[in-house]
Amino acid sequence: MVSHPDLLVGNDTGDDAAVYRLDDNTAIIVTVDFFTPITDDPYEFGLVAAANSLSDVYAMGGKPLVALNVVGFPAELAVDMLGDVLKGGYDKAMEANCLIVGGHTVDDAEPKYGLSVVGLIEPGKEVSNANAQPGDILVLTKPIGTGIITTGVKQGITPDAILEKAVDTMAELNRGAAEAMMRVGVNSCTDITGFGFMGHLRGMVRGSGTSARIRVSDVPVLPGVWDLLEKGTVPGGTFRNMSSVSEDMDWDDEVTDQERLLMCDAQTSGGLLISVPKPKLEQLLSELDASGVGTKAIVGNITAENPGRIRVSA
Repeated sequence: MVSHPDLLVGNDTGDDAAVYRLDDNTAIIVTVDFFTPITDDPYEFGLVAAANSLSDVYAMGGKPLVALNVVGFPAELAVDMLGDVLKGGYDKAMEANCLIVGGHTVDDAEPKYGLSVVGLIEPGKEVSNANAQPGDILVLTKPIGTGIITTGVKQGITPDAILEKAVDTMAELNRGAAEAMMRVGVNSCTDITGFGFMGHLRGMVRGSGTSARIRVSDVPVLPGVWDLLEKGTVPGGTFRNMSSVSEDMDWDDEVTDQERLLMCDAQTSGGLLISVPKPKLEQLLSELDASGVGTKAIVGNITAENPGRIRVSA
């Protein structure tokens, strides 16, 4: 664990990014993320990868400032494909008012792309995943199921319309949700990515010393996901997630095996999971609506009993 008087958020809480204070008015948020293609379209891959990387800054309540490309690319592939990936990343960063100012590329057997991002926040206003309070309401700002859908693409069974909806969701910036929660003032936040909904929620309750209750029926799900689950389409990362969180989960008997897998599905560029004091809930929902955030689902609440555990009902 790294410790320093100006390191406001480090690696001890499992937060989405680190926060370092420059002076009384300015702190920087630093993060990096990259992954292999989740769609056959290079431009779409660039869009989604950039949105995913920028999301860590938004989860902390900050504004992205500058970014560097992080690229692995096979030398034998057409360079035009790489250009399309970088164009997607550039366009998404520009949408976020974030400048891509350079980067680094290596020859790699499998394509990889993402960003190292620096953002800004006023010291003391950063939103950690480690400050959820008992009585808080949990609000999720994107539907889940992207891991299942993109695995179905690899198997050749995901319909084009289902993939298109998932790509649109993954490429959507979490900027509006972040701006809304900062206007309201919330206790805690994390974005839902590779560890799945349950993995990231577990990080929140562990960091906060709290517990949580979740209702599966209240968690929004992308179109086509249940049909793919019926066909056994589940990414390997989802099974690993489920195994990882198993010791901290209390599943009600009514929760099916498929529902348990979905709650642990490894996500790409998911939404924000916001822990908001109950008196501020209606204000948050109103601000999310004003920011154009289409999904604002109340999925559960933070509790005090059995710290670190998550109770899941159907």
